[in-house]
Amino acid sequence: MKIYEGKAKIIETTEDENLLVQIFKDSLTAFNAEKKDNREGKGGLNNRISTILFEYLQDNIIPTHFMKQIDEKAMLIKRVKIFKVEVVIRNITAGSIVKRLGLKRGEEINPPILEFYYKDDALGDPLINNEHILYLGIANEKEIERISHLSRRVNNLLRVKFDKCGLLLVDLKLEFGTDKEGEILLADEISPDTCRLWDKDTKESLDKDLFREDKGDVLFGYKEVLRRLSL
Repeated sequence: MKIYEGKAKIIETTEDENLLVQIFKDSLTAFNAEKKDNREGKGGLNNRISTILFEYLQDNIIPTHFMKQIDEKAMLIKRVKIFKVEVVIRNITAGSIVKRLGLKRGEEINPPILEFYYKDDALGDPLINNEHILYLGIANEKEIERISHLSRRVNNLLRVKFDKCGLLLVDLKLEFGTDKEGEILLADEISPDTCRLWDKDTKESLDKDLFREDKGDVLFGYKEVLRRLSL
């Protein structure tokens, strides 16, 4: 039974109340769903890419909601209660931070910047800080610390993984939730929908910016990311 449908995924129940099925849609959205399209095969690519990256992170002792890939577009996941906050980690200047702070695109950020965004489409997912999170009751101080620590570890691990594939991890968006025991798990997905990925040599985008900025064939970019991760 379907219990949730978002812009990019559908969540369905299973016979086990602690397990869910996450189905990746072929839809593409940008600018808070103001720009939309549908590309056949996109969901399957994100499912396979997310599977590879979740398995890699689990091998490196990152707790995630991922259980296993069950078909082309779906994976089995643990049920979690999602925190209403998105974590963005920026390694290279691109996207909103360039406009917001008047920065030059493509400059290395060292150390990486961690940002929090309030998950609320009606408000446009505004940038918030730790004190906002505490005031809104999204998470407590211990949870914020744990989420921040895990986010930085995930970023470091993925930078190494992508670097070996000839890719630069420019920035990434992460989401977390708690399972029935209260453990904080990395959730959602890790894909070119949620990561900016540039070719290491040419700085060509191989992510959703191809769609967002009309820079080329988005499916080509996603297929190329999968090809490199599969080598």
